[in-house]
Order: sequence, then structure tokens, then C-alpha cells
Amino acid sequence: MHIPTSTYRLQFRDGMTFDTAIDFIPYMKSLGISHLYASPIFTATSGSTHGYDVTDCNEIEPAIGGSDGFERLSAALKAEDLGLILDIVPNHMAASTENAWWADVLKFGADSKYAGHFDIDWSQRLTLPILGKSFNDALADGEFELQRDPRTGEWSLAYFETLLPLNPQSAAEISGDLRDRSLISSVHDQQPWRLTFWQDAARTLSYRRFFEVTGLVGLRVEDEQVFADSHALVLDLVRAGHVQGLRLDHIDGLADPSAYLDRLRAAVGPEIYIVAEKIVGHGETLPADWPIEGTSGYEFISALSNLFIDANGMRELGNAYVNLSPDAADFAAGLRQAKLLMIERNFEGETSRLVAIAYSLLADTDEQRLASAIKELLVAFPFYRTYGRAGKLSDADQRLIEQAIGEAAKQIGDRDALEAVAGLLDGGPRAEEFQRRFQQLSGPIMAKAMEDTLFYRHNLLLGANEVGGEPDRPAGGVDAFHELMQQRAKLQPQGLSSTSTHDTKRGEDARARLYVLSEEPDVWRLGVERWRDMNRSHLTELPAGLTPDANAEWMLYQALVGIWPQEFRDGAAANLTDRFVAYAEKAVREAKLVTDWSAPHEQYEAAVKSYASALTASASLTFHEDFAETLRPVMAAGYLNSLSQTLIKLMAPGVPDIYQGSEACDFSLVDPDNRRPIDTKELARMLATRDPISELTVPALKQRIISIGLNLRKRLPGLFADGDYVPLSATGSRSHHVVAFGRRLGDAFTIAATPRMMLGQLEPGKLYAGPEFWGDTTIILPAELQGPKHDLLTERPIDTATSIPLARLLGTQPVTLLRSG
Repeated sequence: MHIPTSTYRLQFRDGMTFDTAIDFIPYMKSLGISHLYASPIFTATSGSTHGYDVTDCNEIEPAIGGSDGFERLSAALKAEDLGLILDIVPNHMAASTENAWWADVLKFGADSKYAGHFDIDWSQRLTLPILGKSFNDALADGEFELQRDPRTGEWSLAYFETLLPLNPQSAAEISGDLRDRSLISSVHDQQPWRLTFWQDAARTLSYRRFFEVTGLVGLRVEDEQVFADSHALVLDLVRAGHVQGLRLDHIDGLADPSAYLDRLRAAVGPEIYIVAEKIVGHGETLPADWPIEGTSGYEFISALSNLFIDANGMRELGNAYVNLSPDAADFAAGLRQAKLLMIERNFEGETSRLVAIAYSLLADTDEQRLASAIKELLVAFPFYRTYGRAGKLSDADQRLIEQAIGEAAKQIGDRDALEAVAGLLDGGPRAEEFQRRFQQLSGPIMAKAMEDTLFYRHNLLLGANEVGGEPDRPAGGVDAFHELMQQRAKLQPQGLSSTSTHDTKRGEDARARLYVLSEEPDVWRLGVERWRDMNRSHLTELPAGLTPDANAEWMLYQALVGIWPQEFRDGAAANLTDRFVAYAEKAVREAKLVTDWSAPHEQYEAAVKSYASALTASASLTFHEDFAETLRPVMAAGYLNSLSQTLIKLMAPGVPDIYQGSEACDFSLVDPDNRRPIDTKELARMLATRDPISELTVPALKQRIISIGLNLRKRLPGLFADGDYVPLSATGSRSHHVVAFGRRLGDAFTIAATPRMMLGQLEPGKLYAGPEFWGDTTIILPAELQGPKHDLLTERPIDTATSIPLARLLGTQPVTLLRSG
């Protein structure tokens, strides 16, 4: 297998076409990239900005270049000896009439040859939640019309611009007034589908969806024919040698991930590199029988947070936060409430279906007791899901269920009902459907409750609120990081190591800056007090009180820290307004406390957006000056954190993944802000600059470090694929401020040394502390890392024996990368 030495993620669409990417290949080559990692390239809904709403699995999107453009891209990559990793979407497709399979299902219902391709409950008519009101109200308001579809010439029911294909048998009665309500109602009643109000989807939907997105219908890739039909083009591209790796979107959504991966591996062969998008919780490991190289890397972000979040400072910050917003500060209670919201409202229909299945199997148990037990088990689940197959669980999954039973019993005390429900998760073929649907539901509940609800309610430190993160778990420091990296070297040394992705809550450099707030919590607490007072006039009086409330203000100021420009004058702050206001709206909707995507509270949202807009407005100069002055040392330490986490990613176990543009600096907010187009020409210009590191801007310095590290990995692939991870200890008065480790294979080795917790310690205008700061602090070298070596950033020789003074390594430069010889 050809393991990547690094990957570069490109978001196709929004101006990024195959030809644009071809022009970018020389840059990626120079940067040291071994594989282009492409977002989904298959045909998706018209105007899709991301490609996960696939309408044709077996066609390459014409809007980005189609099959001809892809052939050109493939040839250009091969000419430069770069590989290609494709992001594929096995879990779902677009529930759109642009999807020919879905359109056929709408036309023929359960008789469609594609009826079994989608996870649909055919015990009822297929629900289509696309109406802005009930069907009867829409009918009364004249919102429907029968008309010929101009593409096919066949009859359809038109709802504004949406044309829904009709069952051929119902077309015979269509005549006369095509807007006649009785005729339309009669035709509607004869379809295998029924139109419903979109807000009723959570309760009445008859198909499995991707999380809460009704526009994405679940695929049944557990069926061999569905797998073959939905993977035909992907497998052709692999067999033709165009594709060297696959990234699998949302693996936990599948009915049986293990069986799917076995089938996929058999189809692509042993040489194709495969990683899966999966959240790996603390203490969780990938199932040992999965034939993949690892995950897409969210757990690496979580591991890094141990180094840059000050555990003592977080406790002090927590004290301030609990005084400001006691309800929001209780993370455990907040997670329970968010999960209950998902179970009882957002996934009401899916939960009700589980209860019905359980009652059909356990009819001697009261249905309400079963419902309560199922709800509490879903709340108690500490990870996304178990991986039972054919009604049976592994020993590890059985232990997980027992843990969940224990936690759930603290809430309801009905252990008999809990044991009965848990028995269905390990109860043989008769309970297989219950097991499958429970496993496919527990993941979305965790994801939507934690990442898309609680992470917008609990705002203690936004940098910790990251995909895969667990903000309630104290940072473990250097020792915890070393332990995690040693585990990573054993369990998934070839998995991706990510710091930014298209799904992260904020860019890696914004997160690195926000970590710094934990180092001096009083500075942040007092700053928020001043800023709230300065901006009190921008609050809006609503019936529920002054808006935004203290928790939302705390959140907005932290979000602003993450994107604040280094030079705020000349309107730089005002230039953030559109991005910041859009983020504020999304944040309060995701929090689901006052407003929501399904029921926006216009007055509340207007008040929050008005406040956010005022914070960046040019008229707020007094606030800007205070904010910028307070942030100046935070920003400097944040830049150093950025360089430190970058070097660590390059040298640690795993395959470094560079998200488009983040090799410079990524201060983005949550999507869609983090999916903005990149300036490819500027990135290439920066890389071509050969100034010494002391004269580079921070983005150029970060890019230079990445280029040095990635090209080293290309020259010494075995060292990083198979080499040992060697934690290094430090002694001396500043030992707390450094993390260092080596990678060794035979006589070859590297050493990475980076500072941490450097707020207030840097020399003015520099991204390092001087030799005096490091004083007597040294790194102890084991025998295998002794001998001649040189610094790859400065080309200085470093000839030492058993230890290296930190003053020599970090006294005149931000980070250090040493190589043997």
C-alpha cells in the first residue's frame, strides 16, 4: 500500500474546478504534498456548494469539469507523482427529483426498482416534507398545479418550482382545470407519496435521513446490489489507477460499518488507502476488525488541546463563567438537556419507531416503560454508537451497554425495563432491526446534541468546543499528549492528523489563539466586564430581558477574539461584520434556546445581530482600542501556539492533513465561513519567497515550516510511517513551557521542540522568548537520539551529547526541528 506522507484537502465547487486544481498542482508539489484529498466530485444538486448532496453516484459533476476535466486532473497529478484521495458519501443521497433513483421511487413507490436502495418505511406512504404549511392549507391557497414536466413530457404535480413525478396510473384522470383543488387532491391521494409540512418531519418522516437533513435520504449500502450500484464509478476510477485512496463520509451512519468496509476493501484491493470520518471518544478505539488505515483525524485536534489549554486557568475561568451564567456552565446537565431535546423533538419520529419495534418484541412490558428506558439509554450513551452485527455485540460493546444501563438507572431506576431494552441490542436475529436502528440513531443524537447544540450553549472556552472535543475533560498537559501519541503510533499510525477541516467549528489558528485565554483567566474576565459595560447601549430590551444575555455576550467576544485582525485600524474590524453577524445568527440558532432553525425568533435574532454588528462597526473605536490592547499579548502567544501545533502535527504519528489555505493562517469561523475560496496565486507567491525565517510574516513562516516538514516526510517516509515515537523530558525552571519528542527508525531520527503556555513571556515584536527566559532548562536526550544533528529551519549544526539547552533551541526562534546527521 502506498501510504500518503501528507494530504492537501481541496473543496471543489465555488470556483474550484478541476482545471483550477491543475494549475495549483505545482504549488502542492513544492509544499511537499504527496496526495490531493478531494471533496466529493460526483454530481450533486444544482448549486451545491459542498457536494455531499449527491444526485448521481456514477457521474462526475459537470460544473467542476466533468469526466474530461477529471481525466486532465488525473494525468496532471500523475505527471507530478501526486496521488488522489476521493471523499465518497456511502450513507446518503439527495432526496431530490434531480436524483433519477429518487424520482423513480416517487413515480412507482414500493414497485420502483430503486425502492430498496433507500431506507424507507414502506408500511406507509412516503412522506415528502417540502411544504411551507399543511397540505390542505397549501391546497386551499392554490399553491399546486398539475402540469407536464418539460424535461420528460409526463404529468407532474407542481409545488412552486418543484415538479413531482406522478404514478402513471393516476395520470389517466387528469383533464380540465389543472388547478382544480378536488382534482389535485384526488391525484395526490393516488401517489405512493404524500406532501407534508416541513416542520412535521421530525415527527412523521418515513425515511432515514442524514442527521436532521430531510433533503438527504439514507442509502441501504448494506444491500449488495445497492453497494454495487452506488459504487460503480468509484470502483472504476480505482481500477483505472486514477484514485489511490478513499475518505468515507459519516461511517457511523451505516447499518453495518464493518460489513461495508469488508466489502469495500475486497472491491478496491489491499493497496488503496482508506480512512473514515468518525468521532473517536476519550477511551474509545476503532474496531480492530475494520480494514482501514484510520480516521480523518478529529481526535488529533482533541489531543493537541492538552498542550495549550491551561488546566488551572480553566478552573479559574470556570469560576468566572459560572457566576456569569450558572445554567450554561453545567456541562453535564447541559448535555443531558440537549440530548433530551434531540430525542423528544428533533428525532421524535425515529425514537417513536424504536419504541414501536421494542413493544412488538416485548409486548409483556408496558410501552411507556420501554419508551422511558430507550430515552434514558440514548441519553446515557458516552460514545456515538455500538457496532453490533446480526443482533450480536462484541465484548467491548457489551461493556458499553452495561455502563449506559448503570447511568440510565440513576435517572429512572427501572432496571428491569432498561435490561429488557438492552437485551434487544444483543438479542439475536429477531431483534436485529431494533439493534440496527438504535445504533443508527445514537450517533446523530450525540452529534446534534453535543456539536450542534451544547457547543453553542456552553461557551466557557470556544477553542475547546471542537468536533471530537470533550470540553468537560480537564487538559492533561504534556504527559497526556505523549500518552495519546504513543497510543496513536500503535493503533493508527497511518490515520490523518487534522487541525482544520470543512467541518471544524473554527480555523486552527483561531483555536490556537483562543487557547491562550486559559492562561490568564482574570485578564479575560475583567475584559468582558469592561466590554459589556462599553457596549451596553447596543443591547435591545425585549420582553424576556436585555438581549443578548450575558452568556451570548461572552460567546460573541470570544468568537471575535478568534478572528480579530492584527491591525484593526483603517476599517479592518468593520470588514469582519458580514462574517461575524452571520456567525452570531448561526450560533444562537444552533443553541436552540430562544431561536431555532425550525422556528426563528425574528426579534431576538435581530437584537443579537445588531449587537454583533455594533462590535465591529467603525464607530466603536473606543471598544476597538481596548479590545486590541488587551488582545495584543494574546495574539502573539496565539501565533506561537499556531506554529507549535503545526510542527507537532508534521512530526507526530499520523499523516498530516492540510486544509486548503490553512498552511498560511486560518482564522475562519464555522461553515460556511471555513469553506471560502482560497487565493492560490498568493499562496504560491508566498512559498516562492526565500527570505530567512526571521524576516517572514507569521503566515509565510507557518507555510515555510510546513514545507520543510512535509518535504522531510517525503524524503524519509519510513521514519514517519514506522518510526518510534520517543517522548522527551525537560528539566529546569521552564520545563513546563516546552513539549519535545523524537521520531526514530534505525540510525535516522528527528527531534521536534516547541514552546507552550507563553502568554506574556515573548520578547516585544518577536515570536520567541530570549535565552534568559529558558535559563537552565534542557531537554534530556536518550542514547538513540544523541550525536550530530542540525536545525532544518536555520541549517545550524547542533552537536550535543546527553542534553540540549532550550536557550540554544528556542532562544532565538519560535520552534525547532532537528534532523540527525
